[in-house]
Amino acid sequence: MKASEAALRAPVIIGPGRVGRSIAAAAAKSGATVELRGRADGLKGLEGRLVLLCVPDSEIAPLADSIGGAGTPLLVGHSSGATGLDALAGAGAGAVFSLHPLQTVPDGATDLNGCPAAIAGSSQKALDLAGQLAKMTGMRPFVVPEKDRVIYHAAASIASNFLVTIEQTAAELLGGISVEDPREILEPLVRRSLDNWIERGPAALTGPIARGDEATVEAHRQALAGAGPGMVRFYDALAERTREIAGQRRSR
Repeated sequence: MKASEAALRAPVIIGPGRVGRSIAAAAAKSGATVELRGRADGLKGLEGRLVLLCVPDSEIAPLADSIGGAGTPLLVGHSSGATGLDALAGAGAGAVFSLHPLQTVPDGATDLNGCPAAIAGSSQKALDLAGQLAKMTGMRPFVVPEKDRVIYHAAASIASNFLVTIEQTAAELLGGISVEDPREILEPLVRRSLDNWIERGPAALTGPIARGDEATVEAHRQALAGAGPGMVRFYDALAERTREIAGQRRSR
């Protein structure tokens, strides 16, 4: 067995947080011998190993530097979506990579099976091993060029975090007019809207802006003026982007 194959089957994951534990569980399920370490467990015995850092972004570079002073791993990677590979330079590894599950990970038992995973590598070998690690843990790898990493992460944040922000805002508006169980009330609309977008893309857009009903949009704005600080600005920003999408759809 090649050294890289052996290292892949016995990865060291540093960072027993939600992502680290979820990846470790997925790797163990595939039959790999996984070593999950916390920062307090030390950095001995990493020579020739595949090491994946699942720590906060600000800790990646300092930890990589510490690894570089302790030994020479075969391959070092991180699970950050926004951090570049240059943060791993101090690890002294032959090659570096990143593997970012494109999934919200609310706890350390999150099922990653079938989850897309963004990968990058400092060499073709590193990229190949990152892809193999993703597949071994049940994920579907896709390559994000290093120069586009921050755009990728911004897109992921918009798709996940901002979705929660929008739906929570809608729920609070309903709660403010004494509608009980607003999340339950909104669930069918949200789920159907998401399904329609997955199936149809921008053609799924409906509502007053899509049909050019600016009178209703202005009525919304006036009603929202008393709903809370910044609510009209929030609505206006989304309305402007919605107009752009509606315009693009009509011009096709």
